[in-house]
Amino acid sequence: MAARQLNRLSAIGISKEVNPGYYADGGGLYLQISPSGSRSWIFRFTIGGRTREMGLGPLALLPLAAARKEAADCRMLVKQRIDPIEARKARSVAAASSGASRLFRDAATEFITARRPGWKSAKHAQQWTNTIVTYANPVIGHLDVSVIDTEMIVRMLQPIWSKKAETARRVRGRVKAILDAEMVLGNRLGDNPARYVDHLDRVLPRTKKRRQVNHHPALPWEQIPTFMSDLKDRPRRAARALHLLILTAARTNEIRLATADEFDLDAKVWIVPGERMKGGMAHRVPLCDQAVEIVRAAMEKYRSVYLFPGFKEGKPLSNMAMLKVLEMMKCDDITVHGFRSTFRDWVADCTDYPDSLAEQALAHTITSSTEAAYRRRDMLERRRPMMQDWAQYCAGQTGQVLTLAPSQAS
Repeated sequence: MAARQLNRLSAIGISKEVNPGYYADGGGLYLQISPSGSRSWIFRFTIGGRTREMGLGPLALLPLAAARKEAADCRMLVKQRIDPIEARKARSVAAASSGASRLFRDAATEFITARRPGWKSAKHAQQWTNTIVTYANPVIGHLDVSVIDTEMIVRMLQPIWSKKAETARRVRGRVKAILDAEMVLGNRLGDNPARYVDHLDRVLPRTKKRRQVNHHPALPWEQIPTFMSDLKDRPRRAARALHLLILTAARTNEIRLATADEFDLDAKVWIVPGERMKGGMAHRVPLCDQAVEIVRAAMEKYRSVYLFPGFKEGKPLSNMAMLKVLEMMKCDDITVHGFRSTFRDWVADCTDYPDSLAEQALAHTITSSTEAAYRRRDMLERRRPMMQDWAQYCAGQTGQVLTLAPSQAS
């Protein structure tokens, strides 16, 4: 029997993969992407005629190289006819009986320190620290992570669950993440008492998320062909960035921080990394012909890491550059972000494309848990003709209401 191929995955490939499923690295190691987008490592093995799966930890805490080392250690145990799951339990029991203490407040501090370099801002790290110190530590901070149970989590959350609903949700999620990490490290056993579904939801009712929506002033879709005719004649790189933003229905930072290696012009696809997406997941964007031309021209002209570099070497385009273009075009009554609304209104008013395609193009978070469970793929190829039609309309080449062929409308 041929030896199983190892190290099939790559760090870059993992970062770009968005579809739920199991992705084999070889030797029993799999990356699991859930329908919700969470990523974790699984080690699958057979011992005593029984096949089992062992969770190694989330990708955020266990990069590819570390996961491979964990899997190699597990394979060695299986070769010795030792069940890796039982071996991990035994280590945890031994650690607990030795009197070694792992206080929650220390675990939280180490977790925040380890994650801080990957967070978008110092403010985010400070928010983590503030919520843990204010709400978690007074109740569980002095306790060993191995003894924290559901009653303690409820006692921590109940005083703020209804009065400060958003804060309570964040505290619960952060405590859960810290305890998840401690389970991976072998410092606690059993289920996570901070999990909500099929657990805390039995005693802490779901609260309505109060969220004020600020609508961004947008250009009516009827005016976009005239606007784009004026825009395409403007030579500034900020104008080209704005042109690409409109054609792809992207957000400002997705465009201004875009790098040349994110684009595959042969496949006509742009992959925006998860760290730059509002929802935290990588987003594939089908590129229309006009968008490909803009990207190719920018690559040839600027030859920079950034597709649209700023005037300071090594820096991206300013976050005010595209807004400045609007001011120069006497359109200072609208916003750059508002073009996403223009696109969304055009889809609804002028085409038969389903709402789900438009929402996927805008990379909106799916609020319905039922819909999210069924919509597991990003419908890239179904979105492609919609974005090409949008580009045609923007160019003034379509002056009537669009309809789909029956095969596309389904």
